[in-house]
Amino acid sequence: MTEPAFVTETRMAYDTVADSYAEELRSLLDDSPWDRAVLTTFAELVGGNGPVGDLGCGPGRLTGYLASLGLDVFGVDLSPGMVDAARRAHPGLRFEVGSMAALDAEDGSLAGAVAWYSLIHTPPEELAPVVAELARVLAPGGRLLTGFHVGDERRHISHGYGHDISLDAYRLPPDFVAELCLAAGLVVEARLVREPQGPFEKAPQAYLLARKPG
Repeated sequence: MTEPAFVTETRMAYDTVADSYAEELRSLLDDSPWDRAVLTTFAELVGGNGPVGDLGCGPGRLTGYLASLGLDVFGVDLSPGMVDAARRAHPGLRFEVGSMAALDAEDGSLAGAVAWYSLIHTPPEELAPVVAELARVLAPGGRLLTGFHVGDERRHISHGYGHDISLDAYRLPPDFVAELCLAAGLVVEARLVREPQGPFEKAPQAYLLARKPG
């Protein structure tokens, strides 16, 4: 079966920028108190209840941070280049090449899932089955944490991290993401929208936390 063009485009773009992306964003969490606060809250809620997937993990910067908070966490990314970078940066953690649209995980096998700016390259009309897949792998009581740019438009990226690339990114309305979670059978526990900060952010940023009932 031929994969959608946006999936191929996303993989190629992140393979191209993997090393420069990893270097440029290596210490980004150090300057992101909001991000650290949300991730720490997620880690406290999930606790030691089971494995956690960092889905769309890139070079593993959040995977490593979540591991430092005591979670049993592994990473999955579409880009083999990103997975290689993650394995080099965090040799003690597990990283796999895979797709959020078809996870290699049993139903109800994860205590938590993080989709941190990893839903943003899927066209909004294609997101419902992706969120349903994230809900599928959560155990009852498990939690999904998402982060994304706020808006309602597509942006085409032709240059990033020192490379020429071709990649679409979508800004998403928080209500839309909440509705996707509800349609997948999740309960939305919290959402937060903040103003942009630092050189990388051009729009408000949102975090949304949802729980699988049970």
